[in-house]
Amino acid sequence: MKFRKLGNLKVSALGLGCMGLSYGYGPATDRRDAIKLIRSAHERGVTFFDTAEAYGPGLNEEVVGEALEPVRDQVVIATKFGFKNGLPSDGMDSRPERIRHVADEALQRLRTDRIDLFYQHRVDPNVPVEDVAGTVKELIDAGKVRHFGMSEAGPETIRRAHAVQPLAALQSEYSMFWREPEAEILPLLEELGIGFVPFAPLGKGFLTGKLGPKTVFAKDDFRSTVPRFQADALTANQALVDLVTAIASEKSRTPAQIALAWLLAQRPWIVPIPGTTKLHRLEENLGGADVELTSDDLTRIEQALNRIQLQGERYPASHQRFINR
Repeated sequence: MKFRKLGNLKVSALGLGCMGLSYGYGPATDRRDAIKLIRSAHERGVTFFDTAEAYGPGLNEEVVGEALEPVRDQVVIATKFGFKNGLPSDGMDSRPERIRHVADEALQRLRTDRIDLFYQHRVDPNVPVEDVAGTVKELIDAGKVRHFGMSEAGPETIRRAHAVQPLAALQSEYSMFWREPEAEILPLLEELGIGFVPFAPLGKGFLTGKLGPKTVFAKDDFRSTVPRFQADALTANQALVDLVTAIASEKSRTPAQIALAWLLAQRPWIVPIPGTTKLHRLEENLGGADVELTSDDLTRIEQALNRIQLQGERYPASHQRFINR
């Protein structure tokens, strides 16, 4: 596995997003199976693991903590604060006292004495970001946290936070399926020396080519409420899957590997965190780090992407309150 830098934080070029093991995509994975998958990722070279208080809540951190306790000094663990009671449905809460409380609880669940990367999960419009950054700075000074990050923050918010406590990373959605960060976010991160961690790098499964208009999502799979995953949008957006599949076929790779390779090729400080519950998918995803896309490949992909007009919002209306930048 190759390595990359998020600010001054050295991590494997691909991380493991652990959310889906207990949240968002249906029933939680059996704890023993989840621990086995996480340990398998580390055995295959992954050193960067992403979790959050809100994925459970608390359950995901407990599983990650148990899985990585034997190799704690060999890995980088990222977790997040920012929701009331650890529940996104309860709204945001990034008050300083809440941040400190979440940090202490995360340390216990993760079975560790420090959080390597502590993200604000979503921008809280009721708390000045300077107060948020200042609180994390205090936790860093106390040795409880090593690095500060934010998720889904906008340019001005990033600048304000970074002025108080430098960010190591921003985590936001980015893939061939959602390219909004290219306009303002990527240039800003390059300017400030902040790394980028794309979540949903496989378009929440869409870019794997395994989903189609006839796909039926379970009620506890959040994609069942997402406009981009309704049958009409899946049909309209098939051209993107066709593009990725064609390139994968030419290179004897899978669509998922091409999608991840494309992200890695965008900047040397981008570290995607694909998630999975299956060992064979984990191995497939990690193979994406070994795919070399030529400049001609990237130009061809760029031209094709610019011709494709994707349809459907990435979040339902009920989630718009979490996009406060």
